[in-house]
Amino acid sequence: MHATTAPTTGSSSARSAAREEAPVCPVCEGARFVRVTADPGDPNFGRPQPCECVRAEDDRTRTDRLLRFSRLGAMQRFTFDTLLPRGRSTNATAQERYAHVVEAAHRFAEDPRGWFVLTGVPGSGKTHIAAAIANRAIERGTAALFLTVADLLDQLRASYADDAEVPYERLLEQIRTAPLVILDDLDAYSDTPWAREKFYQVVSHRFSAALPTVFTCDRAPEEIDDRLGARLTDPALSQVFVLAERERPRYSHIGGMTRERLAAFTFDTFRPGGKSVRGHDASLEGAYREARTWADHPEGWLVFFGQSGRGKTHLAGAIANQRLDQGDSVCFVNVPDLLDELRATFAPDAPQRYDDLFTRVREAPVLILDDFGAHQTTPWAQEKLYQILNYRYEGRMPTVITTNTEMAKLDQRIASRIGDLRNSRLYEITAPDYRLG
Repeated sequence: MHATTAPTTGSSSARSAAREEAPVCPVCEGARFVRVTADPGDPNFGRPQPCECVRAEDDRTRTDRLLRFSRLGAMQRFTFDTLLPRGRSTNATAQERYAHVVEAAHRFAEDPRGWFVLTGVPGSGKTHIAAAIANRAIERGTAALFLTVADLLDQLRASYADDAEVPYERLLEQIRTAPLVILDDLDAYSDTPWAREKFYQVVSHRFSAALPTVFTCDRAPEEIDDRLGARLTDPALSQVFVLAERERPRYSHIGGMTRERLAAFTFDTFRPGGKSVRGHDASLEGAYREARTWADHPEGWLVFFGQSGRGKTHLAGAIANQRLDQGDSVCFVNVPDLLDELRATFAPDAPQRYDDLFTRVREAPVLILDDFGAHQTTPWAQEKLYQILNYRYEGRMPTVITTNTEMAKLDQRIASRIGDLRNSRLYEITAPDYRLG
């Protein structure tokens, strides 16, 4: 008989339930590990204990068997000994943060409890640290299963086949109940509703049982999926470490205002009809002064009204250039293009996620919304723009808006925020066409 039990103080039904939840023995496969003792004070409470065939193995045989079970493959070379102790960065702060994460990973590898979540940009060392935890667990004689999330989902799909090497139910049981599981590259999980649901079943089971699990992901867990993020960031179970945060470019754009094109829009090149702005038209000269003043001290919102060809976009571009010269980060958005790109993110093969695009615009240190009001007026479009503007209104975040739409024709909630003179400087340009003079 392969399975062994220790004396328990719980009922027979409790012991039976414990056996039903226990993982398959990786040696004899038909037998099961047994969760011993119902006494919460016992060091082995809630932990699966191996059957006799596992106990009888010598160290070398056990290590070889655990390595086969782990699916580490080439990752066997990723150990704590081959890890750069302070990472690749030359930044002292980044080195300290990396060393702190490695130290925490060492502790977790020696006594895996709860969840260990690593986030950071590609190349920051997440996979190496995760594999090092798995390799150390195997050295200690603990079974560890290492899978990329994409491989996990591929294997679950393949297990439906009649000739599958490992049937679906057995494979799912291995992943759900293995003593230690490392799931690498969590960002790859959400390709289809089926994939999301299957992966969430695995995560939910390990969460409920508090089984030791390591996750790696490029983005913060809550950015990948709200439901998943709530599990991965639960402070009662998870340790979350950021190895290296993504550095956003100082200039981003949606629409045609590339960095190269923006370079032509400066205060020096603002020449209505090819002439100096001074003495040209009172409203145009006033708008120029307002733009220069705001560009020097960007506080609240600056809103330019006026028909097409009045120089609004040029002045907005000049502000963007000056703020970039001063070290700010700027996002220049053509509003109709923004709404088109937000809609496109809902396509299955979209190159970027809705949340990423929306957050990048909403939280830009300096945001320029050009051609506001030229979009098709739909409830969905109005709601998205309201969400962006309300977020920035509440935070008094520097924003430039150009529009040829009268205030009375804007959504009332949006008009109320744009028109709040405690936060906005409103200027109407009534000059003739800027290009013609």
